[in-house]
Amino acid sequence: MKIIKKIVVKQVVTENSKDKLKSNFIDHKMRLEQECQQLLFEQRKLQNKAGVSKQELVSRFQQEIKNRKEKIKLLDFKLEQLEMLAIGSEIVEKEVEALVEVGVGTNWKQVMEKSAIVIKDDVVIRIDE
Repeated sequence: MKIIKKIVVKQVVTENSKDKLKSNFIDHKMRLEQECQQLLFEQRKLQNKAGVSKQELVSRFQQEIKNRKEKIKLLDFKLEQLEMLAIGSEIVEKEVEALVEVGVGTNWKQVMEKSAIVIKDDVVIRIDE
């Protein structure tokens, strides 16, 4: 029988990976800022139309803008944390699922132990089981 098991994927921090992460965070932050500007533009455009509740419209748009600004704050925090990361340290990148063969006599503790795949500059360097 096969079961699905979650496996953590860790990344070894290098100058290259640090630069990529920083670039991704900055790009995402810029996209969110552009979305905020676009939402403000759409809000002003819709306020001039008749038959639309201005108060409801403003509150909906403000909530969307607030959500994006919170994400921007989180990205700023991540950028600060990234600057403090030491080269060679391992960070959790994501989780993946793997099929594991289980049969009669299989050591259940061993099957359920945390496993990890460690990558460095997009190359698998170690598999911890």
